[in-house]
Amino acid sequence: MLPHPPLIVPEIGRGEEKKIQRTVDAYHTAARKIAELKPETIIVFSPHSTMYADYFHISPGSHGKGDFGQFQARQVKINLPYDMEFVQELCHRAGNRDLPAGTKGERDPRLDHGTMVPLYFVNQYWRGYQLVRIGLSGQPLEPHFQLGRCIKDTIDALGRKTVVIASGDLSHRLKNDGPYGYRKEGPEYDARIMELMGRGDFGELFKFSERFCAEAGECGHRSFAILAGALEGLPVHAQRLSYEGPFGVGYGICSYEIN
Repeated sequence: MLPHPPLIVPEIGRGEEKKIQRTVDAYHTAARKIAELKPETIIVFSPHSTMYADYFHISPGSHGKGDFGQFQARQVKINLPYDMEFVQELCHRAGNRDLPAGTKGERDPRLDHGTMVPLYFVNQYWRGYQLVRIGLSGQPLEPHFQLGRCIKDTIDALGRKTVVIASGDLSHRLKNDGPYGYRKEGPEYDARIMELMGRGDFGELFKFSERFCAEAGECGHRSFAILAGALEGLPVHAQRLSYEGPFGVGYGICSYEIN
């Protein structure tokens, strides 16, 4: 579970990233954990990839590439091969579950910052992987959970050593001078999410009402629901690594290792 503030990249933050040093340190810890596992495939669920109201878009093609040009750091680039076999198998299994998911409808092939920020850190420690990028949907949480189960089944079927990354910030309404102002639901949301995600109690995710999530201005709840499906039934060791929100947006990092 990883946030994606662009300013955490030093070439973008230019010193501002030091204000979220706990997040920076936890990111390196998580990236080193990933490198130790030496995954063949990394799957990223991103709120900023192509998104449809009633469809999960899975990035097609052989490669994904992008840069941070929209944040005045075009020199920071990421170029990775996609795991095309995994994508094909996942689309097949989603179809068998009547889940609306596939590679059609790509609007912008460039990697989004919700994908690139986590991989910026991972790539400092491990590059021997292929990528699968999946956008969220406007559908309820349950289809997201079911997509996670399809991902789990695909991992098992292909025997891939895989890491899944649920990219998502928490509330955007923590401070009056934050990007969306302050609402009391903002800190309430973050406290609940960090408590349940910190202990891996994923069933609690589905007790959040749509209205509460909207009032809190959350970003990653649907990403976390996919993660819940991917880890369903597995013996998981959960670890809360960090939380902070000095800019009015919540950044939380947790890791989950299969025992």
